[in-house]
Amino acid sequence: MALQISATNPEHPALLLELPWHLPLEEWPEEVLVPLPRGISRHVVRYARAGDEVIAVKELAQRPALREYELLRDLDRLGIPAVDPLAVVTGRTDGTGHPLEPVLVTRHLGGSMPYRSMFETTVRPATMHRLMDALAVLLVRLHLAGFAWGDCSLSNTLFRRDAGAYAAYLVDAETGDLHPQLSPGQRDYDLDLARVNISGELLDLEASGALHPSVDPIEFGTEICARYGALWQELTRTSVYPAGKYHYIDRRIRRLNDLGFDVAEMQIEHSSNGDTVTFVPKVVDAGHHQRQLLRLTGLDTEENQARRLLNDLESWMATQDDYEPGDPLAARPEVLAHRWVRDVFRPTVRSVPFELRGSMDAAEIYHELLEHRWYLSERAQHDIDLDTVVDDYIVNILPRARETLEPTVPE
Repeated sequence: MALQISATNPEHPALLLELPWHLPLEEWPEEVLVPLPRGISRHVVRYARAGDEVIAVKELAQRPALREYELLRDLDRLGIPAVDPLAVVTGRTDGTGHPLEPVLVTRHLGGSMPYRSMFETTVRPATMHRLMDALAVLLVRLHLAGFAWGDCSLSNTLFRRDAGAYAAYLVDAETGDLHPQLSPGQRDYDLDLARVNISGELLDLEASGALHPSVDPIEFGTEICARYGALWQELTRTSVYPAGKYHYIDRRIRRLNDLGFDVAEMQIEHSSNGDTVTFVPKVVDAGHHQRQLLRLTGLDTEENQARRLLNDLESWMATQDDYEPGDPLAARPEVLAHRWVRDVFRPTVRSVPFELRGSMDAAEIYHELLEHRWYLSERAQHDIDLDTVVDDYIVNILPRARETLEPTVPE
């Protein structure tokens, strides 16, 4: 059987053909591999370079490889945070014609970390809570889209920094199933698996001495259920309000926006006697602040990063002479946002040397600088300009921060 590459983009097959598909992944030479941290997997996984891209290559049987490839494409169309599928390579043989396992190829998620690499130094309990928050949000988003994961765990997740928090990405869809809608039983089963898997992974870390002594593995495994339940209830519950109190509906929608979700479709019903109004969010989409920032500035960021950048943008706009909310002759918000990107955001980020940033993207760098400006201003009891903040950040903060960053991909 001849080598076959099924890819999502016509550029990928040409780049992938240069890789040594005649060798098992365990025998790939160092010159094609990229030394990035890997999580635990039941399959052999390697990071490699294909042209300008870093890819993750996983060996598995043909049917599950093709199935996972299609599921990841479905999740991409649904806007779910997951790794990008690039190709499935089948028909592999070694030099003697012996068949080799097919591989699934995905794009490496820049700036991401498997949880075990985060535990190379002792992770504080506060960071653990943020990881549980991120995983709960991911699981809720999957369930809202009708995706039953079937193997939710820290090992099957990648984490990216998101303005003081973390964003979680699904990295393994092999056991997943996509449905029009999940039943409560399907959701509960997924959640119970998550609880057992997370507790088991943390017990393993505890046995190796890599877990903070104050962290209870069983308690943290249970915490995912509580956080998931609170978020699911807020996103899906039915509200009954007195007739005429329509601002209650606006308040509920704003609360969902604050959580980072938009109400894409809703159901509003008057009671038969006209005394009450029932409000049900039927379709809830994540990424409220992401979409708002992207529309205004063209910057594509994580949700918490977008929230932080929007706050800074609004503060900056208020200082501009040609900004007057409600004045039809004043500069449009989109015009001012473009000016902020050109005159404030980009020059500030570029002032931090690229080689010192590690895995942090531009939005995370800017968030870090805003945090450091707040700290310096509080200490000095007056506002500190961004140029001074950048200089102090490079000298006093960035060297320590880089100790916990993911290794930079070599050129």
